[in-house]
Amino acid sequence: MQLSQRLTNITGGGSDGWDVFYKARRMISDGVPVIELTIGEHDVRTDATILAAMHRAATGGHTGYATISGVQALREKVAARIQKNTCAETTYRNILITPGGQSALFAAHMATCNPGDRALFIDPYYATYPGTIRGAGAVPVPIRTHAENAFLPNGQDISAAASKGAASLLINSPNNPTGTVYSLETLQEISNACIQNDIWLISDEVYDTQVWQGAHISPRTLKNMADRTLVIGSMSKSHAMTGSRIGWLVGPEEAIDHLINLATHTTYGVAGFIQDAAIFALNQGPELEEKIAAPFRRRRALAHTILDAQKTVTLVPAQGAMYLMLDIRATGLSGECFANSLLDHHNIAVMPGESFGQSAAGHIRVAMTVADEKFATAMQTLVDHAAKLAA
Repeated sequence: MQLSQRLTNITGGGSDGWDVFYKARRMISDGVPVIELTIGEHDVRTDATILAAMHRAATGGHTGYATISGVQALREKVAARIQKNTCAETTYRNILITPGGQSALFAAHMATCNPGDRALFIDPYYATYPGTIRGAGAVPVPIRTHAENAFLPNGQDISAAASKGAASLLINSPNNPTGTVYSLETLQEISNACIQNDIWLISDEVYDTQVWQGAHISPRTLKNMADRTLVIGSMSKSHAMTGSRIGWLVGPEEAIDHLINLATHTTYGVAGFIQDAAIFALNQGPELEEKIAAPFRRRRALAHTILDAQKTVTLVPAQGAMYLMLDIRATGLSGECFANSLLDHHNIAVMPGESFGQSAAGHIRVAMTVADEKFATAMQTLVDHAAKLAA
């Protein structure tokens, strides 16, 4: 018996980009003390008050089937938050609650792409993007960017790719893995390219509360974009609720109505007690979101101090998100070789830039996800190791 090509081809027939991460996890399971700077997992876990609200909802009986589109109160709360933060008119009918942002990402491509359609995305990219597109039956088409331009996409490059036939474009700002925040000028170029080529824009905005420089702008707010934009949101990063799997998809009412049908036949919704906890978390307002983001702001400052004192490792401007993208080409190694060397010699795990596309070759991504003192020690060890290799 044969499995479907859609399933067996999700990784494109090669590595899924997580080899160093898996290696680090094997070392940890063998008792080796590894400092993990790989995935975007908060070192401070979900706030106890949120967990208490989840417990109250579960023991109170909200453990049966929940409304597939999301409970009304949560959809309204998410809509109000979006309208307040972006000034874009938003009601509950523009919202579908999903089991995390990844589910929303898959649903967005199912909504916008027919089998065999070209789906564009920006390189570097979050590691699941190409596989998600393949899983939806579309053909992933990366659009290269350059470190010298902070990995910002170019409108002309997008139009050139779209003119060859495309159904959608996926962007991510604040960006994982690069830390870049797209300016209004960049988003206007992207929006113009989408309008001129009549394609959907899928905007992954799960890091919207982690902005260190500039401002987060949702392209849904730009002229003539509300009806062609689907926005992915999540409480994983903003509220340290990664394991709760609670996110949403924002879009035109007609699209959301059809996406509810898709959810009926795939996820069948999100657990009610988790949705109740999400309502509680959102009711805490921006103060809680700022508290969750604060450690990464501090660690970014620590990294700047360490990196400014040496000349081997270069930082791509880290304007947002919980990551640093570091240029280690002065060592003469690829990102993958450097990451393995750092792990083998110092038990520090980082992600190779190549895990996120060819545009990030010769780079590494560092997640700022361990306590401040340990993070500073790891960063100093990293730059010392790079300097030794470059000598």
